[in-house]
Amino acid sequence: MLKRSFDIIVAFILLFVLSPVIIVVSHKILQNLGRPILFRQKRPGLNSKVFELIKFRSMQDVIDQNGNPLPDPKRLTSFGTNLRNSSLDELPGLWNVLKGNMSLV
Repeated sequence: MLKRSFDIIVAFILLFVLSPVIIVVSHKILQNLGRPILFRQKRPGLNSKVFELIKFRSMQDVIDQNGNPLPDPKRLTSFGTNLRNSSLDELPGLWNVLKGNMSLV
């Protein structure tokens, strides 16, 4: 109970304080990669319960002639690499913490 309260309070404060950064990163993603801004992926969580992880998108949606996505290195732009190296792509994960899907470590 104490850990969950800590997670909620800290995630809420971080989302509030970092909201200008989140807005700027969202705008930059829109300029460089287009829509959607967020990447969603189903992942197993505690007790193998599946939840939807939310991150900023860092790769292009480029496909080959058969409609299959190109390999990750060909879809990752320099902007996406910088986003990942700075860990700014992880900021939307604070929403997962508020929802109780993830915990701060």
